[in-house]
Amino acid sequence: MKRFRSIFIVSVALLGLLVIVGQAGLHAFASSPSWVSTGSMQAARFMPTATLLPNGQVLVAGGRPLPGALASAELYTPSTGTWSTTGSMFFAHSDHTATLLPNGKVLVVGGGGPGTRAELYDPATGTWTLTGSLNIARRNQHTATLLPNGKVLVAGGQDGATGVTLSSAELYDPATGTWTLTGSLNIARIDHTATLLPNGKVLVAGGQDDDDGINTANLPVTAELYDPATGKWTLTGTLHDSRFGHSATLLPNGKVLVAGGWNEQTSENIFLTSAEMYDPGTGRWSSTGSLQQDRWLHTATLLSNGKVLVAGGFQLNGFQAIATAELYDPGTGTWATTSSLVHVRGGHTATLLPNGHVLVAGGSLSGSGGCCGPANSLRTAELYDPPAVPVPTPTRAPGTPTPVCVCGPPPPPPDN
Repeated sequence: MKRFRSIFIVSVALLGLLVIVGQAGLHAFASSPSWVSTGSMQAARFMPTATLLPNGQVLVAGGRPLPGALASAELYTPSTGTWSTTGSMFFAHSDHTATLLPNGKVLVVGGGGPGTRAELYDPATGTWTLTGSLNIARRNQHTATLLPNGKVLVAGGQDGATGVTLSSAELYDPATGTWTLTGSLNIARIDHTATLLPNGKVLVAGGQDDDDGINTANLPVTAELYDPATGKWTLTGTLHDSRFGHSATLLPNGKVLVAGGWNEQTSENIFLTSAEMYDPGTGRWSSTGSLQQDRWLHTATLLSNGKVLVAGGFQLNGFQAIATAELYDPGTGTWATTSSLVHVRGGHTATLLPNGHVLVAGGSLSGSGGCCGPANSLRTAELYDPPAVPVPTPTRAPGTPTPVCVCGPPPPPPDN
């Protein structure tokens, strides 16, 4: 009887241990970062915009299928993982900006075609309306920043008529639907970044001055601050590396992390692995840990845990897109590799969803052509850190080659 009781106790203990290990395994699986495919967009899009709406949906608008530009727009619904078409814009836009206004509408500015045009999307009706035209045509590569007073600051970019890089800036007032000129940047620039700081000022960093149009442009190592109270720009600390097509992320501690990008100041083009931090308290930049992969036209997303997810982009070798992703930890100032994207892509969008997941959509397989030729933009989308649920993998008939390109028109359904 004692022997039986001992065996019973040991068995129960082992069963409990198995349960604990099983629970730990499930927990580890649930919390392990990973990417999973979600519904594909209706259209392939390179350099579109993505805006999280107040209702939790994501509005993706414009972009280009290489070549050309799109006027169409579509909505992603996280609860179903599907895309649906919504109203089309009046004009095709690419390399434009999209800004969520306090009233819930989305302001789209510039980007190809008539660069003075601006449009408003109303989620309540799913339609677009024209709003006031900019004073200066900004074809592409400008920035748009929502200010604390509800106005939108648009800065720099390329003149739609002459192709000249702009130093001018203007403000959009949603209350009147009109634009007014404000103070000009000290340095004309395109492909820069603009970040709203906790003190209400706007930090503009890097970019290029491509007036000659032959990609041997001057690359500003400068950064400047816009003060909404005075409408003026002042130069601030100098970057360690000149860069354009980089990312800039406001961290919870109020500092700004700038990473990657393209540097053309040397005799050879360089895609950067370097990263640096701007401190608004001192107005200075300091180096931080370098990326493990050089990248340009990637995305950077501040996660709910305070880390920064950098994903995809292009590498210098052949301008081919990459699938690697990395996490920056502000506490240690270092980068760590995380799971790679399902598909290589650059020039895509990344949107933090209310559930903490990151939606990545569109982009291109190459920055200068690619295996799909002139139409190598993507319609696929994927999610980072999804819930731990089984994800069905489409099966293909024996002998069927695995497709290399997932771009252009919708792919055929998988073989059963």
